[in-house]
Amino acid sequence: MQVITTREFRENQRNYFDLAERERIIIKRGKKLVELRVSEKLDDSLSPSTDIWFENPDNIDVILRGLEDVKQGNVTKIEDLKNIWANIL
Repeated sequence: MQVITTREFRENQRNYFDLAERERIIIKRGKKLVELRVSEKLDDSLSPSTDIWFENPDNIDVILRGLEDVKQGNVTKIEDLKNIWANIL
């Protein structure tokens, strides 16, 4: 992994794009870090809405575990919406 400055990146863009195909390249921009990623196509399958919440793999895992719970019947049916806690406790 290489961490470079924006100046280094600007001066040697072609080299860093080529290098990003073989190793991780991080560009330090002020206090933030930007990672160069190389792929054959855009992967927008997780969040067509571009909501960054869906970019976190942990959030996707929570959703998938919840769906698995539903498939296995590990759910609580709420009969009375005005008295939700009566069904849960």
